[in-house]
Amino acid sequence: MAHCARCGKFACLEELPAKVPTDCPMGEDATIYEESLAEYKKPEIRNIARNAAIVEAVGYGVWTRLEEIIEFAWRAGFKKLGFAFCLGLRKEGAKVEKILRKAGFEVESAACKTGGRPKELLGIKENEKVHPGQFEVMCNPIVQAKLLNKARTDFNILMGLCVGHDTMFFKYSKAPVTVLAVKDRVLAHNPLGAIYSEFYYNRKIESHKKPSEG
Repeated sequence: MAHCARCGKFACLEELPAKVPTDCPMGEDATIYEESLAEYKKPEIRNIARNAAIVEAVGYGVWTRLEEIIEFAWRAGFKKLGFAFCLGLRKEGAKVEKILRKAGFEVESAACKTGGRPKELLGIKENEKVHPGQFEVMCNPIVQAKLLNKARTDFNILMGLCVGHDTMFFKYSKAPVTVLAVKDRVLAHNPLGAIYSEFYYNRKIESHKKPSEG
């Protein structure tokens, strides 16, 4: 079993590790590593993996996430980009699409509320809405993915989709996907703020030991 987050040794960072922890998957699951190396030999996977490593090295500590995405897409030969975004970030979305187009890419974009279908279609009750008693449109990540699939995008960029909605987009997207920004309405879309400010947010995070009711 893999317990990497609890490992204190990280033998994987050593060129010739003297000792691998007994519960390390590098010792227990050698077959998986060999099978994965075979995957990296596939041209389309090698293209992604190689250029990801190059962008990491060249832009390390220099480029913003958006710059890294642009550089990666250039180097990997992705010409048509898909952009799936949340309408809560529509102003930011317009700026991002403009930047991508200026960088020389063809861009197809799809907003989360596309279709304008009511949340009731998902079995959502009034007391389960953000604003009970009001009309609310369901997020539609499946259609977002399908629209970009129809456009035959080479590479899709996700921005601001809610937890779970992003999951469905990943599941239905035919093109490889990266994330420009994730949604965190409490921390200005910086979810790691909860980790870096762990003393302040300790009680807030601890309250999620058990599923919330409702």
